[in-house]
Amino acid sequence: MAAALVFFAGSAVLAWFSRKPLRRPGSHGFYRFFAWECILGLAIVNHSPWGSATVSPHQLASWALLAASVGLVAVGAATLIRRGGANAGRDDAALYHWEKTGALVTSGIFAYIRHPMYASLLALTWGFFFQEPNWPAAAIAGLGSLLLFATARQDERECLAHFGPAYAAYRQRTRMFVPWLF
Repeated sequence: MAAALVFFAGSAVLAWFSRKPLRRPGSHGFYRFFAWECILGLAIVNHSPWGSATVSPHQLASWALLAASVGLVAVGAATLIRRGGANAGRDDAALYHWEKTGALVTSGIFAYIRHPMYASLLALTWGFFFQEPNWPAAAIAGLGSLLLFATARQDERECLAHFGPAYAAYRQRTRMFVPWLF
């Protein structure tokens, strides 16, 4: 019962934060909301083993992924804010102010991967899964991963429409989530 209350309260917060993109189905923020819901579900489903069996292989994998998640979001957000600069003229109600970048960022971590923040969410998803691998959590993590892939693909369509050929060239020379692989 408590887990359901936490899920519904967390969902309400996520829905409020995502209220603009949820009004625009098909935007990257629309898909991102549902990916966040999966991550919230994983945190609730796998919350009990946190801190137990800390030297087991699955716990070590979990902690490594969770640390990677923090590093990716910190470096990605800092680079985007420092080099992207918000463009108040970018009129898209589904985007938050910090997403309205005025310049295509292709340096720093963005020289290797196009979506460090979504890579962070993927690492977070699987970090939560590996706290206690089980079939329900695998289904949620798989769905969350598909939603993050859909989020990134839609974000790329939006960036291509905004930045044009420069983004197309950038997309050809970088990977989505993992440098040199994927």
